[in-house]
Amino acid sequence: MAEARPLMSDPAQVLKEEFRRHLETFYARLNLAPPYESVEKAVRTLTTIVHALPQDEQVKIVADPALQWQQFRHAFETSGLVKKHRGIITGLVRHRAVVNLPVEYDHFLNFFRG
Repeated sequence: MAEARPLMSDPAQVLKEEFRRHLETFYARLNLAPPYESVEKAVRTLTTIVHALPQDEQVKIVADPALQWQQFRHAFETSGLVKKHRGIITGLVRHRAVVNLPVEYDHFLNFFRG
């Protein structure tokens, strides 16, 4: 998240858009069709998680990529998205060097490593 963003009144919306973008990148770089209903469920899960937090905590998460990835990983797992394409992704990530994803995506990829 190197680009500067204007402050938004709804941090949950910012995180939701960022999460969706990361999920789109994740599946595109793995050359897989995203499981759309499961992606939407994961985005809703993230929204629910973030809305349960105090506003100042939400703002802190928006400002800190490490905290964002922590929430994204939690929503990815909690929503069940981690179970979709499991066999295919497990096979693809056996050798990290051949996966065309930046290192921060290891937050998702680590679920698929045995």
